[in-house]
Amino acid sequence: MAIPESQLDIWAKQGSVTQSRDTYAIIKNALEDAAAPFANRGCTSFLQGSYGNDTNIYADSDVDVVIRLDSVYYSDLDELDEAGKANFNKAFSAATYTHAQFKAEVTEWLQKKFGNAVKPGAKAVFVKGTGNRRDADVLPAACLRRYLSFPTPSNPNYVEGICFFLGDGTRIDNFPKQHSANCSAKHQSTSQWFKPAVRIFKNMRNRMIDDGLIVEGLAPSYYLEGLLYNVPDSKFGSSYKDTVINVTDWLLQTDRSRFVCANKMYYLLRENSPVTWRAAKCTQFLDAVVSLWKNW
Repeated sequence: MAIPESQLDIWAKQGSVTQSRDTYAIIKNALEDAAAPFANRGCTSFLQGSYGNDTNIYADSDVDVVIRLDSVYYSDLDELDEAGKANFNKAFSAATYTHAQFKAEVTEWLQKKFGNAVKPGAKAVFVKGTGNRRDADVLPAACLRRYLSFPTPSNPNYVEGICFFLGDGTRIDNFPKQHSANCSAKHQSTSQWFKPAVRIFKNMRNRMIDDGLIVEGLAPSYYLEGLLYNVPDSKFGSSYKDTVINVTDWLLQTDRSRFVCANKMYYLLRENSPVTWRAAKCTQFLDAVVSLWKNW
């Protein structure tokens, strides 16, 4: 058997919109309060993740909010040649305010605003929901510049993202705004089939976890969005059933080693990076999709 169109139609629908919007407004207002100790540092707050990309499903709970410190930036020089690196080093001056200080101030401010609902984590600060406010993860991040060239201090060429640090000091670089923009463009180029398809695959993942076909954490939503981003536009459309079959068949038959993340700043499947998916986990996910489909 195959999963019927009626079930796929249910899975394609977007989850809570009103609650996530209201939660974001409450968190954003708290973060952008003029009385916050970091208010004069120059910060930007925005959504990321499933709610930010309109790929949230009914099972999604946490609303992911980024507060980015813009007055301090960290640098990625890997794309620069030696001359560019030398020019950068001549112009560079170290900041006196660090991401660690910023994260501490954001955490303390959220605790002041929301009390015991706030739980600091390794990456983000968790704010437990209440009433109409959903759970939220607030990620204190700093501005990141990935330099492409640095001919002169007045004419650098860079892509802007965010970064944050894990407890062991590992820096995680990401590009959520590029991810969101590229997913929206993909949605338009597939005649608005892309985001419903992502929701279907996310719901299939959750069902496969419930059925014991895969373990939780094997296929995070971020990577599923990236996986489907690499699928040709022609594989989407006609019906949800055709979309799932055509997308899955193409993914199983193609060389996935050159896939990129939806932000197009990293390869999607690599073994030694904290921001990439492991190829074996991707294969395990796709095999489980086939099993779920055949044994429905």
